[in-house]
Amino acid sequence: MKLVKYRKNLQQPLRQATLCFLIKGDEVLLAMKKRGFGEGRWNGVGGKPKSKETIEEAAIRETQEEINVLLRNLNKVAIINFYFPHNPDWNQQVIVFVTKDWKEEPIETEEMNPQWFKKDQLPLDSMWPDDKFWLPMVMKGKKIKAEFLFGPNDIVLDFCVNEVKIVS
Repeated sequence: MKLVKYRKNLQQPLRQATLCFLIKGDEVLLAMKKRGFGEGRWNGVGGKPKSKETIEEAAIRETQEEINVLLRNLNKVAIINFYFPHNPDWNQQVIVFVTKDWKEEPIETEEMNPQWFKKDQLPLDSMWPDDKFWLPMVMKGKKIKAEFLFGPNDIVLDFCVNEVKIVS
């Protein structure tokens, strides 16, 4: 199955989620997911908005819950649509933010274990398989729009990544 064909058959808008990356010099904060969706993988922090919560408010709340950090000055760098034909409940549009401005130091919680990595030495083999196609671009300061079609066992079946000037 191809991305274009799958997208044509969608009958409802994708639910939104957020993903945040803290940047300190040449390092990025990733967190090991300890439970739930994405368990056992390094990723940014984030999640789904609650009722009447904006995506930015969700990013701030989720980051505080997951690693005890209060985000400030979010910079939207990507919009990524994820499609899972074998499990459509997982379909989502992820709004990706980076920031160099936050309050408090990241700590481990029941859900996430944060760790700093060099931006050019990401643990891509221990991340979602799509990350290798877009995250290095974001770490180099690029803004992107992307789509990924996943098969069972998190296999990337098809994808499209485009650099954009403005993420909207």
